[in-house]
Amino acid sequence: MRKNMIAGNWKMNTTLSEGLALAKGLNEALKGKTLQCEVVIGTPFIHLASIAAAIDTDKIGVAAQNCADKEKGAYTGEVSAAMIASTGAKYVILGHSERRQYYHETAGTLKTKVNLALAKGLTPIFCIGEVLEEREEGRHFEVVDEQIKASLFDLSADDFSQVVIAYEPVWAIGTGKTATADQAQEIHAHIRQTLAARYGAAIAGDTTILYGGSMNAENAKDLVAKADVDGGLIGGASLSVEKFLPIIEAF
Repeated sequence: MRKNMIAGNWKMNTTLSEGLALAKGLNEALKGKTLQCEVVIGTPFIHLASIAAAIDTDKIGVAAQNCADKEKGAYTGEVSAAMIASTGAKYVILGHSERRQYYHETAGTLKTKVNLALAKGLTPIFCIGEVLEEREEGRHFEVVDEQIKASLFDLSADDFSQVVIAYEPVWAIGTGKTATADQAQEIHAHIRQTLAARYGAAIAGDTTILYGGSMNAENAKDLVAKADVDGGLIGGASLSVEKFLPIIEAF
């Protein structure tokens, strides 16, 4: 059976001391709780080792927010998948809409990053999703299919089974528009059908597909109640234990 997951993406927020305090606060809040989902926090690179050492990583997984598309070498400022794995982190967020938009990451670049992450034992949380113009033109199914196929469909079935998909309706983030639970279910079901056509119904059925469109304490229960919504990739609400905890408890 596929796993439920709530993953926080801190983005470029928190100093090291602030991040440690946040992670320890979440760790303390989850003590003694029986969780119905995996919990992951995606921290800035400089936080990874300190946070992984300071929390119960059996309870909270640690993720990087990106990795380099090179294994090692003279690439000043880059952080490799091997470096991430060496910190105790188990996950890496790849293909986030902000990486695609601001840093012009291509399907080919992301394919390389996925392969490097898997080779080092990291679980990629691979982001896909359409912008407002693509949604309004009715091309949302086409867009997510192409993003999946171009970066993931060369993977073997065994390798693909290690990947988590995160669907981000970019048009519903910071635009004032809101995706409904039914809209989320519709496209998650489509994504699962696309995966089934390539890898078969069993692997598609076991793939965790997260919703990344401004999930919060108010809408989380409605979203995760949908058959093909297996959790969320959470931005701003993950920066507060008080806001993040109710989303985890939506399961």
